[in-house]
Amino acid sequence: MISIPKQSSPPQALAKPRPVFSVRDLLNEASAALTARPARTLLTALGTVLGVAALVATLGLAKTAGGQIVGRFNELEATRVEVKLDDGGFFGQQESRPNPLPFDAGDRLSYLNGVKVAGTKTPLELDGALARSVPVVDPLGQTEFQIPMVSASPGLFDAVRGSLETGRWFDDGHNERSDAVAVLGPAAAARLNINRVDAQPAIFVGEHTLAVVGILREVEREPDLLSAIIVPDGWARANLQLAAPAEVHIDVDVGAAQLIGSQAALALAPNSPELLRVAVPLSAGSVRRSVETDVNALFLVLGGISLLVGAIGIANVTLVSVLERTGEIGLRRALGATRRHIATQFMFESAVLGALAGLIGASLGVLVIVGVSANRQWTPILDEWIPLAAPFAGAIVGLIAGLYPALKAASIEPIAALRS
Repeated sequence: MISIPKQSSPPQALAKPRPVFSVRDLLNEASAALTARPARTLLTALGTVLGVAALVATLGLAKTAGGQIVGRFNELEATRVEVKLDDGGFFGQQESRPNPLPFDAGDRLSYLNGVKVAGTKTPLELDGALARSVPVVDPLGQTEFQIPMVSASPGLFDAVRGSLETGRWFDDGHNERSDAVAVLGPAAAARLNINRVDAQPAIFVGEHTLAVVGILREVEREPDLLSAIIVPDGWARANLQLAAPAEVHIDVDVGAAQLIGSQAALALAPNSPELLRVAVPLSAGSVRRSVETDVNALFLVLGGISLLVGAIGIANVTLVSVLERTGEIGLRRALGATRRHIATQFMFESAVLGALAGLIGASLGVLVIVGVSANRQWTPILDEWIPLAAPFAGAIVGLIAGLYPALKAASIEPIAALRS
């Protein structure tokens, strides 16, 4: 019996091996491409380096400058609070609004915790009256002058932190008795030829006679007092019909300005606090944030432009590299590399180039911050996430810049590449 051999089944077609492109291969190809022309690689990364360095230095210097402002915050302005009659808004109705400011504002405010001293100040209308002292016989010299006059409460001198050249400041007794006394600013005293008060000099303002009891040397606030004749509120009420003070100046403890600002209007005019406007200084944090915002807004634009220039440079050089390596791309495609492999390689090269530029730029930015701080004797301040995020930012810039060249490389056909 002849046995018929069983026909074997046809051999199955062998599956086409899928090309493998490991991360190691990607790193090797990218490093070889980047180190093939190191000079060109460095010049390509220069724009991104400068952009990242500018961003890091800007953020750090803004933070450092803000810290210095907090450290050197002007104590004089931080402890100053002013209260005035509200001007009535945009249309201005101040003349028709009653003035609720009291003459005893200093006493009322003294009960608030944080108030050191307070005083009232009011510019007076003289209707063109001129001021003069005992005239010196000089037919060619001027003896009468138009000098501003200001009424004040006894507490104003300490509220503006004044100092005397000679004499004294008027007190509560002068104010209550409406005594005809005056304190001269140094500019007013010089015009009236008065430099001492031991002989009880007198000045004449229109029809009024005033005894000079003191001459100012300096005031840290309200510099207009240096050129004025200053009289007690009581005298201005009795002789010039002063109805109410125009403004109140308050010297407060450090850190109490915001609190006093919220309480002063109610303490001075409990029945109509809405008629008063209270001016308080900005807090140290607000000033710091304002400085940081202004500095960042200016220099971040410059840093962004530098990054844009760097991205264009990376894209341009990567595109040139694609044209130069057309034969290599065709050969790799012929050996089994897919479009995805080619695109991934070029995008990875651009990302690595951007990351290196970000790392170098962050280092330069930190050196700039330290150098400027050392030169100015500042304490350098920089958020720790900024230098850590810089290489990632550079990598993102490089990745975006290499997107078009990578797609261009992936679209090259193997036959056309090999023929070229």
